Amino acid sequence: NYCYYNEYYDSFNGFPDWAKKSLKEHTKDKREYVYTTKQFENAKTHDDLWNAAQMEMVNKGKMHGYMRMYWAKKILEWTKSPKDALKIAIYLNDKYELDGRDPNGYVGCAWSIGGLHDRAWFERPVFGKIRFMSYNGCKSKFDINKYIEENLN
Repeated sequence: NYCYYNEYYDSFNGFPDWAKKSLKEHTKDKREYVYTTKQFENAKTHDDLWNAAQMEMVNKGKMHGYMRMYWAKKILEWTKSPKDALKIAIYLNDKYELDGRDPNGYVGCAWSIGGLHDRAWFERPVFGKIRFMSYNGCKSKFDINKYIEENLN
């Protein structure tokens, strides 16, 4: 329904108003890392967990749902703007995921990067009020070393 009824389903303008406002307020926040589309595509970030998720997608055409959210949120964290983040996430998703160019892929990117179907969370740099996910948070959910080993080697 989101993609069918929203002509902006694949752009920043499709995000909820609260998220657009919050992300705009944090667009100029300092980012510790900024990567290019090519670096993302080739899994050349400092984060082995993110790199493993990218390679899972490239090699298998899919990514575990929890990791897909982490993957997209880190693209937001490591790009110059939310608009760039969404563009890169959609490009990679469409190229490598089995659901590329499908409403599920667009909604997943918009949910992770733009707060679609979510609520405002505690405000923080770069993310504003978008839900945050961390490497350490993933450690508490599953065996990240096993996931990294399975997908990077």
